[in-house]
Amino acid sequence: MLRAYSNSGTAFRCVAQDWPLADGEILFDHEPTVQELEDAFGFATGELVVKRQLELIAQERFRRESSGIVVDGVAIDTSRDSQSLIAGMAVSAILDPAYQCSYKAVAGFIDLRGPQILQVAKAVRSHVQACFDREKALSEAARAGTCNSEMLIEGWPEGAPQTPPENLQ
Repeated sequence: MLRAYSNSGTAFRCVAQDWPLADGEILFDHEPTVQELEDAFGFATGELVVKRQLELIAQERFRRESSGIVVDGVAIDTSRDSQSLIAGMAVSAILDPAYQCSYKAVAGFIDLRGPQILQVAKAVRSHVQACFDREKALSEAARAGTCNSEMLIEGWPEGAPQTPPENLQ
């Protein structure tokens, strides 16, 4: 079985000899080294490693961003859908300070009033921004050649999961 690598050098698919290749794919009959991939795709030395690191960093940021937080003892979902719903509630609370609603938190429905809604929205936004700030710092370290696997599990906002992600190397 042959391996067709994409021009990003980070993904491959197994193919038979007579299968057509997609645009930008290159065929290998073995697992190529990073140097072979960089040479085949015209990357500068180390560029592919940085690209892979940046992809892993972005994946980890998304995982951490959507891991959830706890606000006043209530577990709050921080997925993209939940962020959107919370932002909408916050706009309503800003427009009408007397606004109140039922919100489905992780453990079930809770009733929130305007100030509580704004507290949740601020906490979620702060959590998400801290995740992006950490991604930025790690991305800068990757481009500088100083990023390592340990850094990928450190420095994220409180409440984020601590399970080790994929190896950066």
